Amino acid sequence: MSKKVINWIFWILVLGVALLAVSLFSLSVGSSEIPVKKIISIILAGRGTAEYSIIFDIRLPRILLGFAIGGALALSGVILQGMFRNPLVEPYTLGISGGAALAVALGIVSGLQRIAILTLPLFGFLGALCVIALVYALSVRKGVLKIQGLLLTGVMLSFISSSLIMLIMSLSRSEDLHGIIFWIMGSLEEPNWVLVKVAAIGAVIFLIVSYRFCLDLNAFSLGEEEALHLGIDIERTKRLLFIIASFLTGFSVSVAGIIGFVGLVVPHFVRMLVGGDHRILLVSSFLVGAAFLIFCDTLARTIISPLELPVGVITGILGGSLFVYALAKRRVIPGVK
Repeated sequence: MSKKVINWIFWILVLGVALLAVSLFSLSVGSSEIPVKKIISIILAGRGTAEYSIIFDIRLPRILLGFAIGGALALSGVILQGMFRNPLVEPYTLGISGGAALAVALGIVSGLQRIAILTLPLFGFLGALCVIALVYALSVRKGVLKIQGLLLTGVMLSFISSSLIMLIMSLSRSEDLHGIIFWIMGSLEEPNWVLVKVAAIGAVIFLIVSYRFCLDLNAFSLGEEEALHLGIDIERTKRLLFIIASFLTGFSVSVAGIIGFVGLVVPHFVRMLVGGDHRILLVSSFLVGAAFLIFCDTLARTIISPLELPVGVITGILGGSLFVYALAKRRVIPGVK
């Protein structure tokens, strides 16, 4: 076994333990403190206690959703940054979050969210799909997916969606306005276990699928011409990578709202730890993204308890501060030569 593989296994174990530690910390802290050593006995005792309800009905769903959304956003960020060869690209750059937010805003002001608990996630996912299809259609020329056109189109659609959302908010009633603002700021508070399980399973499946393209992403880091010379079908690969990253972003935004900085910051810090080889970068970014979002959500619900902050506020402050610190220490933007 080579030193590189041993090093990769070491980092995966370290990051996996860190994710487990953050999850146990999140399970134990809150308005009702539950010592870590009591968690197993509470689980074995079964239903009937208040502590069991706190763990399984409130905290564990948030942890699983944080695992799914944090991992998905970080994974999407790695894929897009590798595909565009641009360290400033993140999952929301392509306008997918704007389309989802616009659809959710329309669902809230129309009152359709009262029909069923899954109405808003469904609206958000459909809005994301519409933007994905529109960006793709506008960026394809004679069977060739133009990377720069894809990026510019996504940015413009994001601005258009933001403007339309502000228009809707300016015309909305106060209760609808509150709902739109709270959703846009992001939250992991999701009581529906079916949706939580679908998100967690879907994130893991996309991780496995994306690993199929780890060598292709390594080739893309050399440039499209070099990747073509290495035998990569670049047009097919670009389409598939775009679809994977878009679906990861789409279902993340539709379930949890707009949670920024995870897909931008996490890949940079993971590259500093494990290097730029996507064979280890994809898995490591997923684990770090999951741990980062779970930790941020724990801060969001405990820092001014019993009040709860939107998790997007914490990820923005913490992620942005860490990113500025990293830039100040390195004096250069990671990934840019």
